Amino acid sequence: MKRALIALFLTAAMMLAACGSNQQTTQPTAAPAEQPTTAPAAQPTTAPAAQQVTIRIWHQWDGAYLTAIEQAFRDYEASHPNVKIDLSKPEDVSNALNVAIPAGEGPDIIGWANDQIGQQALVGNIVALNDYGITEDFLRSTYEPAAVNGVVWQGKIWALPETQEGIALIYNKAVIGNMKLPTSLDELLQMAKDFRAANPDKTLVCNQGFGGNDAYHVAPIYFGYGVPSYVDDEGKVYVNTPEMIKGGEWLAEMSKVSFSEQSYDICKAALAEGKTAMWWTGPWAIAGIEQDGVDYGILPLGKPFVGIKTLMLTRNAVERGNAEVALDIMKYFTSAEVQAKLALTNKTVPAATAALKNPEVAALPTLAGFGAALNQGVPMANTPYASAQWGPVGEASVAIWTGAQTPAEALAAAQKAIEDAIKQMK
Repeated sequence: MKRALIALFLTAAMMLAACGSNQQTTQPTAAPAEQPTTAPAAQPTTAPAAQQVTIRIWHQWDGAYLTAIEQAFRDYEASHPNVKIDLSKPEDVSNALNVAIPAGEGPDIIGWANDQIGQQALVGNIVALNDYGITEDFLRSTYEPAAVNGVVWQGKIWALPETQEGIALIYNKAVIGNMKLPTSLDELLQMAKDFRAANPDKTLVCNQGFGGNDAYHVAPIYFGYGVPSYVDDEGKVYVNTPEMIKGGEWLAEMSKVSFSEQSYDICKAALAEGKTAMWWTGPWAIAGIEQDGVDYGILPLGKPFVGIKTLMLTRNAVERGNAEVALDIMKYFTSAEVQAKLALTNKTVPAATAALKNPEVAALPTLAGFGAALNQGVPMANTPYASAQWGPVGEASVAIWTGAQTPAEALAAAQKAIEDAIKQMK
C-alpha cells in the first residue's frame, strides 16, 4: 500500500510537470583580460561497474536548454553501454523528494540550485561527496571561486557545480560614448552625479532593486563594500555592520541622482531609449537588449549574488550501490569539455574554469563578461537560515532609498528581524 501511494504521488508530479509551462531565466560583454588557456586534463574518475544500471536524475532544466543537456547524457550512455540515464522533472521536487527518498524510491542525482543544499542535507536526502573522493583541492582546481564556495556547507562538499548566473552592469555604448568606465563603486557614484548634472532627465544606472524590496539586485553594492554574506551557514547575520552601512550610504546618495521608480521593464526601455547608460541585470535580459538594437558592453562591478546550478548525490544512490556510477556521471556533466559545449549552445555561464577559458567560449562577449562578474561574486547562501534574509534586507533598502530611515537605522532593524527569525528556526 505504501509503495502504491508513493507511485501515485510521483505519477501525479510527472503529469503536472508535463502539463506545466515553467519558464526558467538564464543570466551576463568584454573579453577576459587573460588569454584563454587550454583546458587542463580531466580529473580521473573510477570506471563505473560493468553490470547494467539505471541512474535516475530529477532536475529543473526546461525548454530548449534541455535538448542540449539530454544529448550530453546520451553521449555518456553511448560511451558507457551498461548505463542508462533516466531524466525526470517533478513539478514539486521538494515534496516529491521528501516522500520518495525515505521510501527508497527517489532519484540517484538531483539537479538543483545550490541554495537548496542546506535543507536537503539536514533532512538526509543528499550525502557529502567528501566520503566519495571529492576534495576541496579538486573543487578549487576545477571550478570558479563562487561556485566552489556555494557547494560547501558546514565544512563538507554537497554537490558539483555546473553553471552560474548573476548580474553585471550592461551599458549602452552609444550613451557612454568616450566616458571612462568606472572601476569601483565610489567611481560609479561620482560618475552618476556628474552624469545627472549634465543630463537632468536621465540617470547613469538603472536597477530594479533601487527603491524596490529586492535584496538580490542591490547585493553587488553591499557585498562590494566587503559584506561577506547577509547570513552565514551558522546563522550569523552581517547586516548591521560598518560595511553594510557603507553600502546603504551609497544607496542613499545614488537615490538623489536616479529615477524615483525602477523596474525590469522601466530599465529595459530606458537603456534602449538612451535615458540610462547602464542597466544592472543578468543574462536573461540579453535577448531583449539585442532585439532593441542596443550596442552594449558588460562591466563587472561590485560583487553580485551568484546562483549556482548543481548536481547532488542522494542517499538512495548509496543505498542502491549506484554511488560510483552516479558520481562518475556528475563529474562528466560538470566537466570543462561538456560545459563548454553546452555554453556554446545554451549560452550558459559554466562553473568549470577551463570551460570559461575555452577559446570559443571566451570569444562570446556575453559569456566572457558575465563570467568575469561572477568570478568576483558571492554565492547564493545554501543554509536553511537564508530564507530569513530576503524580506528584512529588501525592506531596509527601500527605507534607505526613500529616506524613510537612515542606513544605520534601517539596517539595525533588519539585523534584529533576521536574528529573530533565525531564533525561531534553531
